[in-house]
Amino acid sequence: MNEFELIRRLTRSLPGNASVVVGPGDDCAVLDVGLPDRLLLFKTDAVVEGVHFAPEAAPEKIGHKALARCLSDIAAMAGTPSAALVTLALPGAFDPARVEAIYSGMNELARRYGVAIVGGETTTNPGGILISVALLGFVQRGKGILRSGAEPGDAIFVSGELGGSLAGKHLEFEPRLAEAQWLAQHFAVHAMIDVSDGLAGDLRHILASSRVGAELNAPSIPISREARRAAKAGAAAKPALLAALTDGEDFELLFTLASRDAVPLLDSWRKAFPKVPLTCIGKIKEGEGVTIRDKQGVRPLNADGYVHFS
Repeated sequence: MNEFELIRRLTRSLPGNASVVVGPGDDCAVLDVGLPDRLLLFKTDAVVEGVHFAPEAAPEKIGHKALARCLSDIAAMAGTPSAALVTLALPGAFDPARVEAIYSGMNELARRYGVAIVGGETTTNPGGILISVALLGFVQRGKGILRSGAEPGDAIFVSGELGGSLAGKHLEFEPRLAEAQWLAQHFAVHAMIDVSDGLAGDLRHILASSRVGAELNAPSIPISREARRAAKAGAAAKPALLAALTDGEDFELLFTLASRDAVPLLDSWRKAFPKVPLTCIGKIKEGEGVTIRDKQGVRPLNADGYVHFS
């Protein structure tokens, strides 16, 4: 049983209440707590030593990543983060200075985005360091973006470059909060997600929620220099395009909007975010599944993203 099969099994009969606008199945839960202009966003995520970071990773970068993963999910809903709780699980023989350095990295990122860290929990974990962050945020009513709104004919866009994140980006990425909020204010984005498990996998989350299919244009997919360099040097186990599709931990925005808005979006984006590439990589279509077009024609895309327990 893989990660997503387990999630489906566990979420079949979860209790809810009148405050739940969006429950399991999107980047954040969305709750109506009676504020006239805003909805509450609620997110939790964890990083585990040996899975999300190597034991020798710089502690400041571990702390950065622990919080940044949650911030990226708030970005995927076009929200603004507010406050976080941190659960810290440590082996018995932990180094206090290293733990303080982890918090230093987390605190620096929190200050940059106006996030208050308001407490948490500490416990023992014989298997190594585990950091779980629960994050609250807000989104204006009518401006939140879900995974479920993609429509046939939409253009598919992705920010930044993809693949090769293990070369360093997975510990250093900047959540696309400003870009997502700008998108929500200026364009009618139909669906959005952050690319955490790989383009091939995360696009399928949008498609499943929206009940549509997609066609990707292989030459348009923005492959990172790191993925190209590793493939060229023979240091990577997969071709550069496959790395861009499946590596994950890019934490870029993947979204869809009406094709008529594609050119105005690109023009406006270049002015607003000149250092962040934005690329149209395909289109939403009726039906289901993902195909990919290259010089040889169109074929089904069988590659998938990262899946725990698989």
